[in-house]
Amino acid sequence: MSNPIDIAANPYKQDFPLLAANPDLAFLDSAATAQRPAIALDAQRAFYEDMNANALRGLYRLSVEATEAIEAARAHIARFIGAADPREIVFTRNASEALNLVAHAFAPAVLEPGDEVCITIMEHHSNLIPWQQACRAAGARLVYLYPDEYGTISEAEMDAKIGPRTKIVAAAQVSNVLGIENPVSAMAERVHAHGGYLVVDGAQSVPHLPVDVRKLGADFFAFSAHKALGPFGIGVLWGSLDLLEAMPPFLTGGEMISSVTETDAVWAPVPEKFEAGTQDAAGIVGASAALGYLEGIGWDALQAREQALVRAAMERMAALPYLEIIGHPDPAQHHGAISFNVRGIHPHDVASILDEQNVAIRAGHHCAQPLLAWLGVESCCRASLAFYNDEGDIDALVNGLDSVWRTFNG
Repeated sequence: MSNPIDIAANPYKQDFPLLAANPDLAFLDSAATAQRPAIALDAQRAFYEDMNANALRGLYRLSVEATEAIEAARAHIARFIGAADPREIVFTRNASEALNLVAHAFAPAVLEPGDEVCITIMEHHSNLIPWQQACRAAGARLVYLYPDEYGTISEAEMDAKIGPRTKIVAAAQVSNVLGIENPVSAMAERVHAHGGYLVVDGAQSVPHLPVDVRKLGADFFAFSAHKALGPFGIGVLWGSLDLLEAMPPFLTGGEMISSVTETDAVWAPVPEKFEAGTQDAAGIVGASAALGYLEGIGWDALQAREQALVRAAMERMAALPYLEIIGHPDPAQHHGAISFNVRGIHPHDVASILDEQNVAIRAGHHCAQPLLAWLGVESCCRASLAFYNDEGDIDALVNGLDSVWRTFNG
């Protein structure tokens, strides 16, 4: 078995068709979307080739097999995140839709004028704008948790902001900009002590950390398959079964009903109540296969390799006098994401010149404008690593950054 911290070697790229076909590409944008292993692509293709039929709607063999494939994937994903019951897994288009489902179908039942929703300043817009709207609709107040200069939210900050008026705390488990893991279990303890609820955005944690939603103390947990090696267009909302059963549907239409008359409708049971219309069955099967691939690697090996990669990258980048790393100085706190700026050079220019060197990074506000405003920057660069990266990718990034600096400074 290969040593996961030997980042000069790479036993993984061969499993990813795009990376295998482009050996000179340094893909450092996995926080935006991960590459897909062949096993996930094959699972989607096999669905269309072997059982292509509309699930739930037919009693013939192909339709039954499609339905069974969805339910097998649902059960697998439930186990993957520690859910107690597969019925607690609701398939959506993405994490954004999953979070909107909670904000639109759950929040109105618990929020009243004068109540508070507490979020972190680090939230992706997908876990910020829905709460702005929910608070506006209910006459509630949006309260922000602010970290220290390195992104760490203190016990004192949580004690000051999570109180008797707090009905909902919504927080990313891992920041998509700073890469830091937030203390969501501590948030759960505080909000539950006041009779409130915890909503967790797990889009950046599921690809990097073992997740157990019950141990976290979450009431809802959302993530996107495409950031966890799976297809675009598949999201997952986990919710405690009693809460899901009490909630009205967010979308209505086909397959989410038990019966319909001219004047009324009776909803289907959970989770079908929240899954209106035809589901992307092939994508769901592909998402399950992608998570199975992660399980095959094992969390110990995956985390050891990613930490070695981030540490090596940050050490190399820290040696560049014109570069400022944003966030915690400890590489172990970054969970794949390293945000930075090159002195005097706009992030878009940095990304464009790196692209000419076949290095793919992200530049902009990363759908986290309030965080960047709080940090005092308009935009920044982000290199986000995954276990399928290697030392050659880091070399390409550092050499590319040197080219960026020389392009503007001779």
